[in-house]
Amino acid sequence: MPNSWAVIQFLKAVSRKLLLMTILPNHSSGLRSNIVAMGIVQIGNYVIPLITLPYLTRTSQGWLVRNVGTMKRLTDIFLALLATLLLILPILLVAVLVRLTSPGPVLYWSDRVGRGNRIFRMPKFRSMRVGTPAVATHLLNNPAIHLTPIGSFLRRSSLDELPQLWSILIGDMSFVGPRPALFNQDDLVALRTQAGVHELQPGLTGWAQINGRDELPIPEKVALDVEYLQRQSFWFDLRIIGLTALKVVRSDGVSH
Repeated sequence: MPNSWAVIQFLKAVSRKLLLMTILPNHSSGLRSNIVAMGIVQIGNYVIPLITLPYLTRTSQGWLVRNVGTMKRLTDIFLALLATLLLILPILLVAVLVRLTSPGPVLYWSDRVGRGNRIFRMPKFRSMRVGTPAVATHLLNNPAIHLTPIGSFLRRSSLDELPQLWSILIGDMSFVGPRPALFNQDDLVALRTQAGVHELQPGLTGWAQINGRDELPIPEKVALDVEYLQRQSFWFDLRIIGLTALKVVRSDGVSH
């Protein structure tokens, strides 16, 4: 039987309507698995693949499946501690500059939607003036008038995201995953929930981030989130982190 990613690509190619398919497990292989449910859902002009993968219980493979979350968590803690040590001076410098160039707190804490649609508080270096409406930047009538004197630089360089190393350390976020939605981005939250993406830990960066970032319409962003859900692995995460570094250097995909 072809692998599940190839099946998804085939379904995407032949259908633009909702398709449901059930694939029974191959008991002769010596593996026990749940039934695999797959489908395609069309949202606007975008086609999003949906799949629930089988849970394999052979000793070695079952151990890997059960422990992949733990392995990712340990990697997140190690990388967050390492990044904090290496970037402590830039972090302190940015904090001082934010405080000196604009009245208000150094950090801006926003309510974000985390794993399982749980609300958590996410910190960023404040790039907007105090009193700016708590909505996505692209929804502001004139975002430029709300930026602090160094706000544009912080956002284009992604330095405003550095405090989220704290969110990774305490387990609210991961290095790689879908970017956490604002608490009031109901359309984004609804599509992610429909596609099963809400069960992923939100990330400092993600597959959608390096494929358009602020420029992506919400349905396309969710489609990329689903693609990450299907392809996630240690090596894929490393690839995303590397590509993110290139995007940051080039300031790609930042609207304001």
